Amino acid sequence: MRVVVAGATGRIGSRTVAGLRDRGLEVVAVSRADGVDVVTGKGLPEALRGADVVVDVTDAPSRAEWASGEFFGAATRNLVRAAASAGAEHHVVLSLVGTGRLQAGYFRAKLLQEEQVRRSPIPHSVVRATPFFETIEAVSRSEAYADGVHVAPVPVRPVSMDDVATAVAHVAVGLPLCGVLEVAGPQEHRLDDLTGKLLAARGRMREVVADAHAPFFGVVLGERTLLPGANARLGHTTFAQWLEQD
Repeated sequence: MRVVVAGATGRIGSRTVAGLRDRGLEVVAVSRADGVDVVTGKGLPEALRGADVVVDVTDAPSRAEWASGEFFGAATRNLVRAAASAGAEHHVVLSLVGTGRLQAGYFRAKLLQEEQVRRSPIPHSVVRATPFFETIEAVSRSEAYADGVHVAPVPVRPVSMDDVATAVAHVAVGLPLCGVLEVAGPQEHRLDDLTGKLLAARGRMREVVADAHAPFFGVVLGERTLLPGANARLGHTTFAQWLEQD
């Protein structure tokens, strides 16, 4: 089986590539560093030649590019076309839990990406992950105000990138789901409480302000919009374990 991974040099992509190669598969890494640009389409037909499975774990390099939808729109369109031309039989895309319920910000951009994949002639699988521990840490740095870090007091099951990459690799080697698999962490936390623990562990003594209107990737969260459904695949890495490994 020949698997092409777009976004292969990113933190999820590199883990996914390693997991697929550990399974003995032929893996083609696609990234700008490899001379392939998913946004312009440069090098894609050559990179996807002979692909059985295409895995898309790309991410927009800036807020402006995901906010406009420009990155995911162009990248997904080019990947779908190249995959169809190559005769690929399975298209896997990584998305977020909450996509479909949240109609703004990053979630809106990911929904448009999912819709393009669903409309393509290639059987597909969508893997929706809850927020990564690393994502929560990044948000804690970007949402700081004079009185502290504003975070919505909503429940969340954060997941490690290792667990998500394992799930993506597992889906890639299986039959197309023609639907969605949700992936979440093993423990439920409240987002503001977890942020406080993370900041303390990093030695950043900032006040965490529980703010129901605090944005998360450009959208105000509902009470349960970041939680997966009952049939989600649960990872193994707890918050304490992730802190020790990171």
